[in-house]
Amino acid sequence: MKSFCIWISLLSTTMLMFSGCEEKIKPSVLSTIDSRTLPQQESWNSTIVVSDSGHITAIILAGYIRVFESDQKTQMSQGVRVRFFNPQGIQTSVLTSDEGNVDEATNNLEARKNVIVVSSDSSRMTTEQLFWDNQRQLIYTPAYVQITTEKDKLQGHGFESDQSLKNYRIFRVTGQSQTE
Repeated sequence: MKSFCIWISLLSTTMLMFSGCEEKIKPSVLSTIDSRTLPQQESWNSTIVVSDSGHITAIILAGYIRVFESDQKTQMSQGVRVRFFNPQGIQTSVLTSDEGNVDEATNNLEARKNVIVVSSDSSRMTTEQLFWDNQRQLIYTPAYVQITTEKDKLQGHGFESDQSLKNYRIFRVTGQSQTE
């Protein structure tokens, strides 16, 4: 009987040892996804405030924002709206577009697809791609533009202006202008 108990005890110990040695299953990882191409942050219906020395220069609203820290880029889509402000804090113009990017190092902006800028005096500029230089407070594009003011309807390829659309230049221009 004593040998039977020892045999049962050995059998039980062996079973316990083997039951603890089960193979761990690793979670499956899709080989087609490279984690370096995924955003580090995502947000929906968000606001980005751009400031310089405590003064707000722009407020950016976007439907969908993705932050890529390795590239120092913030990609925006599903509607972008940018409100520009002068040094006194007064809104000078509003830019809308379908999508765009912000360079995190410089706070410069690129707006793409259906870009419209409307100034506080109702001047209106449209294009398919527009850049904003945050440091110089300048908007520009090499693309085709149309600008409509109280007196002018101009088109051209290439454009630069202050963000209030008060002082602008159009390159390779065509259009109509009223003289007084």
